[in-house]
Amino acid sequence: MTIIAFDPAAATERFHAAIGALDFAGIEDFFAVDATYSSGKVGGLTGRADIMAAFRRYFAEYPDQVAEDSLVEPVSPLAARAVWRLTATSMATGKPLVRRGEETITFNDQGKIVSVDVTDF
Repeated sequence: MTIIAFDPAAATERFHAAIGALDFAGIEDFFAVDATYSSGKVGGLTGRADIMAAFRRYFAEYPDQVAEDSLVEPVSPLAARAVWRLTATSMATGKPLVRRGEETITFNDQGKIVSVDVTDF
């Protein structure tokens, strides 16, 4: 029997692809029910429902977001670090948004995200 090790970097890339495609069902499926999301821009969120509500609000405001990872690397058997850059335009103001930062995504042993910690540069 072949055991395939979990690859947190590959899982992070699939998660980011779901975000890029605005696949809300796919994004939601990545999160554990009790996941946490922490970012200086949005504060702290607890629970998949609150996280998904924040994703929906954000993409209603910035539906044209384009994000690119410059680095995705495993930092432990169940966590990966991604360094990214994104651009988007506010629907309300028409102002551009440009962000650069990194995030550490931690998964549980079922491959669900249990925490996302975002730091803007």
